[in-house]
Amino acid sequence: MFKLLQTFRVAYETKNFSKTAEQLFISQPAVSNQIKQLEKELNIKLFVRNGRQEIITTKQADVLYRHLLNLSDDWEDTLQALKIQNIPKETCKIVASNTFAVYYLPELMKQLVREFPEVSFILDMDNSEKVLDKIDKHQAHFGFIEKPLITESIIRQEILSDELVHAGDFSQTLWLVREENSGVFHYTERYFLEHNLSPQKMIIKNNEMIVRCLEQGIGQSIISKKALTKKIKWRPLDQAYQRNFYFLKRQQVKSPKLDKIDLYINNYYQ
Repeated sequence: MFKLLQTFRVAYETKNFSKTAEQLFISQPAVSNQIKQLEKELNIKLFVRNGRQEIITTKQADVLYRHLLNLSDDWEDTLQALKIQNIPKETCKIVASNTFAVYYLPELMKQLVREFPEVSFILDMDNSEKVLDKIDKHQAHFGFIEKPLITESIIRQEILSDELVHAGDFSQTLWLVREENSGVFHYTERYFLEHNLSPQKMIIKNNEMIVRCLEQGIGQSIISKKALTKKIKWRPLDQAYQRNFYFLKRQQVKSPKLDKIDLYINNYYQ
């Protein structure tokens, strides 16, 4: 049954049997057969085909997926408990968007590691949309993002504000710009509109790379004030360029230790 449920989970998340087969290293007919077997055992319809490989989920599939995420968490806890260790460690997975991960998360982790030495922390970095998706899919326990994204299954709390500044060589026409799904992209586009600019752009998908380029005298950019170094010239922007960071967590975390970490993070940013 676990094998069938694993196939269902990947199929539900990819909405495509071919992609499911690629991820699980099995054939596409094997995916179809396993889904049919699961539907037969549960006596429900999970997917409706929409073209050759694209699929649409049913309401029953939505219910099964949500319960399966909780079941997966329980199974991981069970496996952890069965491991022979002198000091069992609980795992806490944290994922954050770029700016927060590089310039704010280390300060928080210094405190968390000291307060929870019995916990094994795993850190990850991604854009805000993917951070939200990882929390929603139970691939991480806690997340930090720089966009006010909303989802019914996730709790979002505003924790702190971040000042953006105009930095670099202001005499150059080249602008270093983050990709469209980055949180700072919106503010950069706003600046271009306000100043009637259509500049030459270099797309850079990482804040640290932008900072290093600015240090070498390459172009100008909108970046977090927190990212500034002594080599970079900068000037402040108005209040509209203050953005918020948000703390993400699931509605329920089935662990007293994770609950304590949640409480500590909330108190840390109050």
